Amino acid sequence: MEELKLTFVNVGYGEAMVLECPDPAFPGGTFVMVIDGGSAEPEEYQGSGTGRIPLDQYLSLRGVDHIDVMAATHVHEDHLCGLLPVADRLRPGTFWQTLPGDLPGAMRQLEVPAERLTISRGKFLCALNDYQTLCRRLQAQGCPQLTLAAGTVLHPCRDLTVRVLGPSPIRARQLEDLCRELYREADEDAFWRKLDRLDAAMNNYSLILLLEYRGTRILLPGDTNCMGYGSLAEEDLRADLFKVGHHGQRDGISRPQIQRIAPKAVVCCASSDRRYNSAEPGILRMMADSGAELFFSDCPPGPDGTVPPPHSALTFTVGADGALQGVYAG
Repeated sequence: MEELKLTFVNVGYGEAMVLECPDPAFPGGTFVMVIDGGSAEPEEYQGSGTGRIPLDQYLSLRGVDHIDVMAATHVHEDHLCGLLPVADRLRPGTFWQTLPGDLPGAMRQLEVPAERLTISRGKFLCALNDYQTLCRRLQAQGCPQLTLAAGTVLHPCRDLTVRVLGPSPIRARQLEDLCRELYREADEDAFWRKLDRLDAAMNNYSLILLLEYRGTRILLPGDTNCMGYGSLAEEDLRADLFKVGHHGQRDGISRPQIQRIAPKAVVCCASSDRRYNSAEPGILRMMADSGAELFFSDCPPGPDGTVPPPHSALTFTVGADGALQGVYAG
């Protein structure tokens, strides 16, 4: 039986997804898409006891030997940096992102004096540097790069439709302008103000993807929070499987929005220690009250205190008849 598989890899506080779709036109009869890569910080995977694993190691253990599409939803360390070691081993067929392909040429490697280094700044600087490295490396390898904005509809493989819901073309241009302004800034104090502003705004410039496979709809909003859905049509939000934005923090989604999405299942990509108030109990309860079944990429407690079993991955299958099933593995 032919099934689409969407796997949420346990990368701790971060996100990394692997989509596998049956199609004889691709190697081994399977189209493979990677969406975000989780963190590349070794500390994220050491001693957790919950099954965390870097994306590149997971793909190697699974025997994945090709990537047809690699997508980066936005430039934050916990989503972007894990893509670099993956691309070093498996060059993707195409790279999807929200920024224009010529931007990395206007970027430079950023350094920060110790007295300016906060945890947030350090992570964001790492993400910007790795993004530049990733784009330049893929370009040197001849990998096509596709800049996406709302309104784009793609059919990357048989029976799979990808609709880009965000960012809007206006928002995409705003993001580009903020990035270019940052790298042009010569005044040190102004540079740090612009860096912090871009870091704070980045979530709601995320790539928002609506996947449809044989009638089953999957909504993947990156780190978009409840303030980032304002321009989306109500009919575009409906989904059978919803990955809640911003790691299920308090601003991840609103009650009216979850009612419009009306998912059968919700995935929250939060770390087992609920870092940064992720997997916020009120948000989890709200989604459970909507009738959705809750799943987690790592092992934080659910609204009733139940903790998922240790696992390296959470895999959803969508059968030919549209049946949706989620299973923890490893």
